[in-house]
Amino acid sequence: MINKEEIMRRFEEAGAIQKGHFKLTSGVHSDAYLCSELGKRFKGTNIDVIVGPAIGAIIMAHVMAMVLGPWVRAIFTERENGKMTLRRSFEIKKGEKVLVVEDITTTGSSAREVIDIVKSRQAEVVGVGALIDRSGGKVDFGVRYEKLVTIKMNTYEPNNCPLCKKGIPITKPGSREL
Repeated sequence: MINKEEIMRRFEEAGAIQKGHFKLTSGVHSDAYLCSELGKRFKGTNIDVIVGPAIGAIIMAHVMAMVLGPWVRAIFTERENGKMTLRRSFEIKKGEKVLVVEDITTTGSSAREVIDIVKSRQAEVVGVGALIDRSGGKVDFGVRYEKLVTIKMNTYEPNNCPLCKKGIPITKPGSREL
């Protein structure tokens, strides 16, 4: 099992966390800074909108939009009656160039739901960005996919889960219903 120190080391190697002496927007000083490396990887790409699923990708979309330019809008999707949707008067217009972002991908299903929304609006998905790909690099969205860290985590289909068979209680840290 990967521990917190290993994750932080990998984020530092990827340039997502910088060490030094920083003055933050709030005015306070810090010895570490969570930088916008993922946004930098998409610099020079024509992007109109950045969209990610709530809750994990809301702040990510906002930070990446700030990195990529004042003309880039940041919006998010959310579930309504179990279905991913655009709400809160967010819109994606026909022909817009859209970057889909996600904090963590395992199977890529949430990002794919967002991609489906983008395509249903006749907009173009120019890429997908994630902080962590925990599929071990197996996820393929059919478009450019940038991630800061790739790790392999064991995953099991519910009907073939050795942890369930051992009677280990299950917890649900994500945003979907069990």
